[in-house]
Amino acid sequence: MGKVAVGATVVCTAAVCAVAVLVVRRRMQSSGKWGRVLAILKAFEEDCATPISKLRQVADAMTVEMHAGLASDGGSKLKMLISYVDNLPSGDEKGLFYALDLGGTNFRVMRVLLGGKQERVVKQEFEEVSIPPHLMTGGSDELFNFIAEALAKFVATECEDFHLPEGRQRELGFTFSFPVKQTSLSSGSLIKWTKGFSIEEAVGQDVVGALNKAMERVGLDMRIAALVNDTVGTLAGGRYYNQDVVAAVILGTGTNAAYVERATAIPKWHGPLPNSGEMVINMEWGNFRSSHLPLTEFDHSLDFESLNPGEQILEKIISGMYLGEILRRVLLKMAEDAAFFGDTVPSKLRIPFIIRTPHMSAMHNDTSPDLKIVGSKIKDILEVPTTSLKMRKVVISLCNIIATRGARLSAAGIYGILKKLGRDTTKDEEMQKSVIAMDGGLFEHYTQFSECMESSLKELLGDEASGSIEVTHSNDGSGIGAALLAASHSLYLEDS
Repeated sequence: MGKVAVGATVVCTAAVCAVAVLVVRRRMQSSGKWGRVLAILKAFEEDCATPISKLRQVADAMTVEMHAGLASDGGSKLKMLISYVDNLPSGDEKGLFYALDLGGTNFRVMRVLLGGKQERVVKQEFEEVSIPPHLMTGGSDELFNFIAEALAKFVATECEDFHLPEGRQRELGFTFSFPVKQTSLSSGSLIKWTKGFSIEEAVGQDVVGALNKAMERVGLDMRIAALVNDTVGTLAGGRYYNQDVVAAVILGTGTNAAYVERATAIPKWHGPLPNSGEMVINMEWGNFRSSHLPLTEFDHSLDFESLNPGEQILEKIISGMYLGEILRRVLLKMAEDAAFFGDTVPSKLRIPFIIRTPHMSAMHNDTSPDLKIVGSKIKDILEVPTTSLKMRKVVISLCNIIATRGARLSAAGIYGILKKLGRDTTKDEEMQKSVIAMDGGLFEHYTQFSECMESSLKELLGDEASGSIEVTHSNDGSGIGAALLAASHSLYLEDS
């Protein structure tokens, strides 16, 4: 093979030579293209690097911003909103309580019967209601009337098991997952609508007042005991089952954190100090930014082209809304600059947000020898019929880089909260247990992400301190958490 017999005639016509040269050139081009793919991959990996030293810098910056946000409104990128929740559930709560969870195109109504420490949640029922699209852009009264009517119908189905003692008014926890400037536990004015809602007259309006008026109009006698953010609800739900819960983090489509602060550590608080000596703070940590965050060209372009440039920077690199989009942007660069998918760039790859984080999670989780799931996802989403194994391995590497950065930065944020609370080290050999309640689809369903986050938090804390820190899943905080907060702030606590 490769040897020419002596005396044989070597035929090398122009056509044959041209083909041979073309083959060699294609091989060289292909190796050149592959070199460019690997160069893009390597540069991206370096730009996303989160060594422990960088995570410590991010955590320190988070703690500094927390202090600044507690000192004055507008003093920090972190809003550090006072929730007016000064009593978290203890587990002793008894009785019937309602919850209304409004956070998107559907809302949920729920009732919960609480039986104290022994029985906990005796029974619960809920119903989901779709909001007709015209009500999302109509008038304020029309929207709140629709919600109040659905709530009244739900109350009318209350059976004997859910017994309300005579003389008691029904009480409701209201989860309202839109930006609100809260003025007390049961009042807050809408700052702006998101998620497809656009009712101009409701902006600046007290949402509790609007719901109260609508309930009066439909003849429903119910007291709104608490207006809460979904992260605060998650904290309440976590604390109900475990008194060591000190903070809650949501890692889903978006991200946020809330924690229990000493009331004396909030300089901007001007009212009388709460009897509990504590106050839940809604951090709105998605808006955190710092020069220490490892941002890439892809993050900068995503931010620049977003609806809110310069805002929610942490959210744009760690939450489920954006991880798949970052993957798409890197693949697009590889396709354009290094012909990753061949001579033409797949047209689908140019569509923003076509790769969603659940797609990315499914590919990242592919353990088959030929990475079959990666191949089928690329085929289904981008309409690229065939991919080689080495291409699929590059996709897996990108998923790993993006998820690892997000998970490790989430851990750094949690570590920053623990530092602010003085719970990042063991003091006097006394193990002070601290539990972080987690919720959100990203945390719950993207295994590599949540495992990496937990191991990174351990790495930051060190072996000794990490023994006293626990991360736990607190499901459905935005629903049951609101009912629990209505219970812990009930007018009838003394009677329970």
